[in-house]
Amino acid sequence: MGRNSQNGERLRPVDLARGHGLSTQAVRNYEEAGILPAAGRTPHGYRTYTSLHAGALRAFVALVPGHGHRTATSIMRAVNEGAADEALRLIDESHAQLLDDRRTLRAVERALRDLEPTTASEPAAVSGPGGTFIGPLAEKLGIRPATLRTWERAGLVRPRRDPRTGYRVYDEADVRDARLTHQLRRGGYLLEQIAPLIAQVRAAGGLEPLEAALSDWHGRLSARGRAMLTGAAELEAYLRKHG
Repeated sequence: MGRNSQNGERLRPVDLARGHGLSTQAVRNYEEAGILPAAGRTPHGYRTYTSLHAGALRAFVALVPGHGHRTATSIMRAVNEGAADEALRLIDESHAQLLDDRRTLRAVERALRDLEPTTASEPAAVSGPGGTFIGPLAEKLGIRPATLRTWERAGLVRPRRDPRTGYRVYDEADVRDARLTHQLRRGGYLLEQIAPLIAQVRAAGGLEPLEAALSDWHGRLSARGRAMLTGAAELEAYLRKHG
């Protein structure tokens, strides 16, 4: 495939697919999704691709690890529609999210360092005027109230019930646990992986499990940052070819 894409020969779907371990149907699907420019057709109606399509596929495959499939699709679609500025805006948003995730990780690490020792048998602090309800807390975290209820069923947050209204009330400790759960979920951890970490925080029996999780999160962010660099290089090459 490499020689064909350099000398301008027409490429079949299988020629593009082989170089990336894809099926020919996947290549067709990418074209239909706007990830690849529209293919040419032979007199018999068969698709034909060129080095431009090969460059588009390389760019897309390189963008996915850093930006995710959905955003990578939107980036390629914007380029192919002649909206390069929109593609660059999407890339900027991904970089901003990565930066925000790095800041969040540092904030979690600082929060863990500042945790006050507690015992597993201690009840959650009684909510005073500072207690919050499910709606405001969900809005503050940028999640749905249903997500907080799911976390409650998993034992990750333990709000008390207002005796008069029956509404959930989240005190300071609950908000801490919800924030920590939210950040670990963004770091790629499953609820069953987070549960023992939250329990460890509550019991203050040591931060070793959290330290391992945070170290892994550091690695994920670094890998994502490098993947963005690789994606940017391939996209720039495609932009030059695309004109």
